[in-house]
Amino acid sequence: MMWTNARLRSGLLALLLTLPLPALAADYVEQPYFKDKVSKGEMPPVSDRVPQAPFVSEQANGDYGGDIVTLVARARDIRYISTFAYSRLVGYDRNLELKPDILEKVGDEDDRVFTFTIREGHRWSDGHPFTAEDFRYYWEDIAQNKELSPAGVPEFMMVDGKPAKFEVLDEHTVRYTFDKPNPRFLPQLAGPVDPGIYRPAHYLKQFHAKYADKAKLDEVAKGQKLKSWAALHNRLDDMKEHTNPDEPVLQAWRVTNRAPANRFIFERNPYYHRVDGHGHQLPYVDRIIMDVSSSGLFAAKANAGEVDLLFRGIAMSDIPVLKQGEKAHDYTTLLWPYARGSELALFPDLNAKDPVWRALNRDIRYRRALSLAIDRKTLNNVFLFGLGIEGNNTVMEQSPLSFPGLRTLNATYDPAEASRLLDEIGLTKRNSAGTRLLPDGREMEIIVETDGEASHIIDALTLIGEFWREIGVRLFVKPQERTVLRNRAFAGLTNMVAGQGFDNAVPTAIMPPTEYAPMRQDNYAWPQWGQHVETKGKNGEAVDIPEAQRLLELYKIWMNTGNRGVQQNAWTEMLRNHAENQWTIGTVAGALQPIVVRNNLKGLPQKALYSWEPTAMIGIYRVDEMYWNKAALKEARK
Repeated sequence: MMWTNARLRSGLLALLLTLPLPALAADYVEQPYFKDKVSKGEMPPVSDRVPQAPFVSEQANGDYGGDIVTLVARARDIRYISTFAYSRLVGYDRNLELKPDILEKVGDEDDRVFTFTIREGHRWSDGHPFTAEDFRYYWEDIAQNKELSPAGVPEFMMVDGKPAKFEVLDEHTVRYTFDKPNPRFLPQLAGPVDPGIYRPAHYLKQFHAKYADKAKLDEVAKGQKLKSWAALHNRLDDMKEHTNPDEPVLQAWRVTNRAPANRFIFERNPYYHRVDGHGHQLPYVDRIIMDVSSSGLFAAKANAGEVDLLFRGIAMSDIPVLKQGEKAHDYTTLLWPYARGSELALFPDLNAKDPVWRALNRDIRYRRALSLAIDRKTLNNVFLFGLGIEGNNTVMEQSPLSFPGLRTLNATYDPAEASRLLDEIGLTKRNSAGTRLLPDGREMEIIVETDGEASHIIDALTLIGEFWREIGVRLFVKPQERTVLRNRAFAGLTNMVAGQGFDNAVPTAIMPPTEYAPMRQDNYAWPQWGQHVETKGKNGEAVDIPEAQRLLELYKIWMNTGNRGVQQNAWTEMLRNHAENQWTIGTVAGALQPIVVRNNLKGLPQKALYSWEPTAMIGIYRVDEMYWNKAALKEARK
């Protein structure tokens, strides 16, 4: 972020977009895709379609035209374009700094008062003005309407249970005021899933009982086998899922057809707010085409040259197949490090219902013993071709919050020390096969449950079982459907779960450390604690281990300040706390994410970090700035 340093102490922070001046209207270049419509008067010229002060890309320098063909495993997966096309009110740049994007500027006073300035002349994809009314409609008519939003205002727009105060200052300015600092507000807006705190009011009002005849709306809803006008409104209000081609968007491309279909076509938004320094309105590419295919065929189809761009649905294990087809089918497989805490992490359930396993899972010596008994070098060689990063489930070195020791503390291979720790706990008795016995006489057989969707996790667990056998511990893998696994974990019926580590392994101090505190039910290490926090004490269990309570305290410290230094200190202590306490047991991180790109399709860096959060897969690298070189376009138009 670019902060106004002179006023930092007083708490007034200003987030300003510092980019070149936009091209003069006379210098804008019309896209060939829209020339006929413009010449016939069906659409205004590009100079009248972009905001008066558009977002000006400093890096983009491409040519108009062409399509990008990619694959999705099912129709519903077209929704991921909302993530990787990545247009946000504020978003991360390649340096992971927050910058205004859809908004012209953001005023931030002490992370408590946020003033949003909308770009004058910005329009929805149907040409209707994008104004403060679209923010008001969401806040008053959707978020606070019990029929449309039973849960009420989103949690990130509340502090201590109190929602923000929302104001419309003028047609292009809105303000959100919180009683206390809410430093997660802007990062949430920049996340991989856009929370969408604005809506196309002009379109949706015709389906809202406040603005249209409720009886007629209910009748229409009934005809579509929906319960009420509210269900109809929610079905049509679908900017994230892209199931409604009629709903206007602000993204670079808009869907043009509905499911069921085997091919979905997204065409360029004629009113998109980004331009390059040469007068070209982005995106460069006219259409993104998504073909539905079995996920098991993704690598083979890429190998056969059937895609122009592919990243989601392929993994490191597909690299040999992908590399084989490069020369014959004119594509390149980029290999980006996956910024995840660990490709495989083990989650001892601290809230397990079984009293014996619960006591063991809560014993730090037990967690350390299991960690020390894992030969991570062998895991690395077998599953990541020796290219991975061995150690704890933690942040990567590329994160400015990283410091020495985080990855390696209690995460080296030392089976002798692991055995000593288990003996110290009192697990000294063994059966005739050498398996240790639990205090109640049962054999020490750890059932590790997993969703079974990633075969490499099951294979890795089998190998870990061999390592643990050396210290007298048996491991059994129990794969199951993800929903079943989550329900079992939430009910405290699991003893240990295996899955992927932290989603965000390259955090900065401004990013909320929610994933690192016991605040979410979907963390398999502490589901009951997370439920207790999420339900404000109504369900679950209160955190009752002092070191874990400290994580909650540190999160509150982070939340209740606008001081970046204090926030960084809170992050540092939380990361050290995780390394010392081994709440989760990491194994190997740093898998390579293959990204298949047609050779004449330009714009992506050769090397970059890939993650769900904060990079929104490839989103922060700006897919709207990808382009076909002139030779490829010329060939395509023959």
